[in-house]
Amino acid sequence: MNTEYEIRILDIDVDKIIHTLEDMGATKIGEYSQRRYVYDIVPGENDRFVRIRDNGEKVTITYKDKTIRTISGTKELEMEISDFDKANELLNLLGYNNGHYVENKRITYKLEDAEFDIDTYPKIPTYMEIEGKDEETVNKYIELLKLDDNEKTCDSIFKVYARYGLDISNKQDLKFEEVK
Repeated sequence: MNTEYEIRILDIDVDKIIHTLEDMGATKIGEYSQRRYVYDIVPGENDRFVRIRDNGEKVTITYKDKTIRTISGTKELEMEISDFDKANELLNLLGYNNGHYVENKRITYKLEDAEFDIDTYPKIPTYMEIEGKDEETVNKYIELLKLDDNEKTCDSIFKVYARYGLDISNKQDLKFEEVK
């Protein structure tokens, strides 16, 4: 299992972050509309889960253990798979009734040994994830980007939504509203 070195910066100014990243020489990797199913390993426990994610270019299945809420606290095992819907069907047949379906939009930048994901989820302000090869790398970019310490978090998506007064503990689907 690998250690993921990552932090979220909430409520970012997207245009400012993109401009700063590009000025620093970051390369835009892509823009994605993602969909995922997230399954509890133990019902009601949100710190360990299995996720199937499709970003339009590849589909992955990932085990995550986020019981330790620090930059270096997440353990994960991820592999690429071929079929989002069949993987969902298989996990449901194995008794992992999908906890919830989630959509988001992501813009990804890469700079040296770090990746910057600008994530927009339904009903909350856009945030950024900074992932690096180690904790020092993540902290280096927090400093270089002059990010607000008050907006840094390693909280789960459940706690991020709660910060904005939204309770998603009932695992409802999180979808963007269709334009009519």
